[in-house]
Amino acid sequence: MIWTGILVIIGLVGLYAYYRQLRYGLVVTNMRDYVSWGIYISNFVFFVAISLVGSLITAIFRLANVKWATPITRIAEIIAVSAIIFASLIIVIDMGRPERLLNVFIHGRIQSPILWDVIVIGTYLVISVLLLYVPLLPDLKILIKFKENSGKLLNKVYRFQGSFWRGTKDQFKISERSITALCITIIPVAFCIHTVTSWLFATTYRPGWDSTNFGAYFISGAFLVGAGAVVVAMFVFRRFYKLEKYITEMHFEKMGRIVVMLCMLYLYFNINEYLVPAFKMKKAEEAHLMGLFTGEFSLMFWFAISVGMILPIIILLFKKGRKPLPMFIAGVMIVIGAWFKRYLIVTPTLLHPILPMQEVPEAYHHYFPSWEEWAIAMGSMAGVLLIITLFARIYPIIPIQETITEHHENDEAH
Repeated sequence: MIWTGILVIIGLVGLYAYYRQLRYGLVVTNMRDYVSWGIYISNFVFFVAISLVGSLITAIFRLANVKWATPITRIAEIIAVSAIIFASLIIVIDMGRPERLLNVFIHGRIQSPILWDVIVIGTYLVISVLLLYVPLLPDLKILIKFKENSGKLLNKVYRFQGSFWRGTKDQFKISERSITALCITIIPVAFCIHTVTSWLFATTYRPGWDSTNFGAYFISGAFLVGAGAVVVAMFVFRRFYKLEKYITEMHFEKMGRIVVMLCMLYLYFNINEYLVPAFKMKKAEEAHLMGLFTGEFSLMFWFAISVGMILPIIILLFKKGRKPLPMFIAGVMIVIGAWFKRYLIVTPTLLHPILPMQEVPEAYHHYFPSWEEWAIAMGSMAGVLLIITLFARIYPIIPIQETITEHHENDEAH
């Protein structure tokens, strides 16, 4: 209750800050003519990145018949759904005038990456919700059966959502086919959502964004932060819900191997992203790179690289580092480093426009979010965590039917 109360309070402060933004306009933020995106778009890219974990854990692992991942599929999907919901909301918040979202549909241009981003985010959200809901149906039947443990209100919710499920062979066949179809569909959509999001940056000529590497760079980073978020959630749910029997050290060992591979992959794309323009050192790129390597953003840049990638690799390369607690620490480091990395993708480039204005106020050359921006950003983070928390309170976070089936199959095999 204390945890939920804290999240609600942070969310309410964020709502109040958004009310002030609606009333007085974007002037309450510190975004100006240079930095016109700021922390909102940083959060958007961060949430979109975390949401990719649903397609990694659920879709790719299911299609590859990776049985050990069954206990963590629902954790991955609820993270994906909650993150993509708030990624959509933060874009509307960034617009300043939310009613103008209609213009994307009324006056949308097919050649605009923004229109494609809206389409692909909506598609990804629908598929992710279905991938969360369809495997939940057999568990809803179990929850309805044990109604004395859930109470009248929750039992009504369970009946509304799953009373049509009878658990027949035909229903299971339809369910399996539906899940397989959704898994096949979500993978290209997931790749599209990160590629199209990268196009919002890469289709400009701004230094730091004018890169053909951005699509793969975004996808590899999204896989990493999503896997890091799942590791953190695995540890928390295992600890507080006493799930040691289901989320075992083997799961942390397997996820540790995956995470270290993803760290190395993302580190490679980071080296590629910065080393190529550093070799060329065009005048437009020079100020941007120097700002990252040795200038105003250097502390944040090297923190994101070392804490978000290098230190987790060092921890996870060793077998002892792939135990639950070290894995949790590495996961937290990856998630924190990933947020700062998204901030660094957005802000430094905007401070170095390709056609700088003359005699602008000094404030335009620097950007630090106002308290309203911080409150809204933190409120969106709290919203994601609140959805995950409430879901875990209402529904089983471990797939009951799938876990039972898997245990039976293992027993028969032995």
